[in-house]
Amino acid sequence: MNKQHPAAYKALIGLSSEAEKAATTAGLDPLLTELVRIRASQINGCAFCLRMHTGDALKKGENPDRIAVLPAWEETGYFSDTERAALRLTEAITNVSDGHVGDEDYADAASVLTADQISAVAWLTTVINAFNRVAITSRYHVAG
Repeated sequence: MNKQHPAAYKALIGLSSEAEKAATTAGLDPLLTELVRIRASQINGCAFCLRMHTGDALKKGENPDRIAVLPAWEETGYFSDTERAALRLTEAITNVSDGHVGDEDYADAASVLTADQISAVAWLTTVINAFNRVAITSRYHVAG
């Protein structure tokens, strides 16, 4: 897809850059930005994006234990209230076909995150979901 339509792919990269700027401006920790990307990629089963963003998170100083338990984040004490709200919202957006982003999901996020942070998480999640679909559809190779 990126080779056949490079302008579209370049636009997606630009959108990703803008979403990351929005997250920074909203005060979201860069590690949380990577956790959002990893969690959505886990749900979508995107090995390419998982490898990339796990590596990015580790380079930024993320604790490997937190990455290891991320699929079960609700059962751990590893994550702050802000991280938990962002992860819950990320899951709701990524699983939008399972019943949309419910009022409860939004209210839970709004009880901890500012409107700018909610928007930034939504943009980060939207963009990584798009990248997951591009990577999966394009059969991006992941070798050991």
